[in-house]
Amino acid sequence: MKHLVYLGNKLSSAGRTQSTIDTLSTLLRAEGFTVTTASKQTNKVLRLCDMLWTILRHAKQADYVLIDTYSTQNFYYAYLCALLCRFLRLPYIPILHGGNLPQRLESHPQLSASLFKKAFINSAPSNYIKAAFERLGYTNVKCIPNSIILKAYPFKERNIQTINLLWVRSFSEIYNPKLAIRVLHGLLERGITATLCMVGPEVDGTLAATKSYAKALKVTVTFTGQLSKAEWIALSQDYNVFINTTDFDNMPVSVIEAMALGLTLVSTNVGGLPYLIDNNITGVLVPPNNADAFIEALLVLRQDRKNTAAMVSRARAQAAVYDWNSVKKLWLAHLK
Repeated sequence: MKHLVYLGNKLSSAGRTQSTIDTLSTLLRAEGFTVTTASKQTNKVLRLCDMLWTILRHAKQADYVLIDTYSTQNFYYAYLCALLCRFLRLPYIPILHGGNLPQRLESHPQLSASLFKKAFINSAPSNYIKAAFERLGYTNVKCIPNSIILKAYPFKERNIQTINLLWVRSFSEIYNPKLAIRVLHGLLERGITATLCMVGPEVDGTLAATKSYAKALKVTVTFTGQLSKAEWIALSQDYNVFINTTDFDNMPVSVIEAMALGLTLVSTNVGGLPYLIDNNITGVLVPPNNADAFIEALLVLRQDRKNTAAMVSRARAQAAVYDWNSVKKLWLAHLK
C-alpha cells in the first residue's frame, strides 16, 4: 500500500480546531494507506523545520506528499516544502484551502507558478478555487471536496420561532465573529427572542475582543471555547440557525456539517460559499459584514416556515454529496 507524507497545521492538541490534516489522514489510514503527518509544533519556525525534516526522513518510502496550502503565511510553508519535494523528485499534492488563494496567485505569480504548476495535481476542495486557478492557466487542478462522515450527524427538524443562533469557527479576524454579536443585538432590539452560542478556540486575540464587544453591546452570549466534534454536534441539538459570518472563505466543513444536522443556514456570500450554498434553495447568502441583511434573512425564514423546512431538507440532501464514501473514490483514483 502507498506511503503518504501529509504536511499541515496539526495543532488540535494545542487547543486549535481540528483541521483537514487531522480528519483526512485518519480516513486515509482507514483505507489502508500508511500516513506520516507533520507538524504539531506551535512555533512557526519549528513547525516548518519539522515539516522539512519529515520529508527528508521519509523521502525513500514516500509515494506522495500532501501539503495543506493556505493563502496566508502558511503559503510559504507549502512553497518551501514543495521546493524540497522537487529536489528529491517526490510527487506532491497541494490541498488548496485558503479562500484568498486566487488573490495570492495574482500577487505572487512566480512563486505560485513554481508551487502549483509543478505539482502532481492540485486538490481543490471547491469549484470556486478550481475555476480561479483555471482562469489563470492552471490545468492540473482536480476538485476533491472536503468530506464528512454523514452518519455522525443526526438530522433534526427544528422550529425557528425562537431564533437560537450557533456560530462555529476559530476566533480569527478574517471570520468576523463580531458580526454575529451585531446580528444578535439587532434581533433583540427588534423585540425578537434570540440567543447566540459561539464555539471555537482563540487564534489571534479575536475571542477576547469579541467577548468585550458583546459586553459593550450588553448582550448575553455563550462562549464555549474549543469543543470536540462530538461535543459541538451534541450542542447543536439546542440550536436552530447556523450563521457563517466570514469575510474570506473556501469550503468550510462547519457549513457542510450544519447542512447535515438540519440547521437553517445563513452565510456571507464570499469566496466558495456560493459554490456550496444554493441561495434560497439550501440556505441564504447575504452580503459580507452586513448585520441588517442577516437579520432580514432570519426574519423571512422565521415567518415562512414551510419554505424554511424545505430548504433545510434540501441542504441535508446536498450534504450527502460530501460523505466520505463518495469523496474517497476521488482520492483513491489519484493516489492508487
